[in-house]
Amino acid sequence: MGYLYRALDSLGNTVDFLLCARRDKSAALAFFRKAFRENDLPEKVVIDKSGSNTAALDDLNREISEDRRIMVFQIKYLNNIVEQDHRFIKKRIRPMLGFKSFHSAKITITGIENIRMIQKRQIIGANDNVSTFENFAMLIAL
Repeated sequence: MGYLYRALDSLGNTVDFLLCARRDKSAALAFFRKAFRENDLPEKVVIDKSGSNTAALDDLNREISEDRRIMVFQIKYLNNIVEQDHRFIKKRIRPMLGFKSFHSAKITITGIENIRMIQKRQIIGANDNVSTFENFAMLIAL
């Protein structure tokens, strides 16, 4: 059905996500460009053993000046932050037994990702005194 690209920072906060129909170099390149355009260029990136991610980052590193190149790590256990955060999405999707269309998958996963960001208090700020509902209410009021 599709492949969900996700980026988290070292604290487990969601940096960006993108649902693509395929898992190939062009999809990975689109995701990394989107993530880097909307956020700062990272010093290092930890990825899984996917060849498409490696190829996309190699292309991006060729476009970037040598002093700003991204260090790429493919160490299995360093990717655990992403895998642990991903289980919340799997927990919601598994009972649905999949999606009938890519469009419905995209809308649902976008909603799940946004709710996770609200739960992690990323949207409005890191105010510990505000509940998830109050955080959501403030977001809607904007």
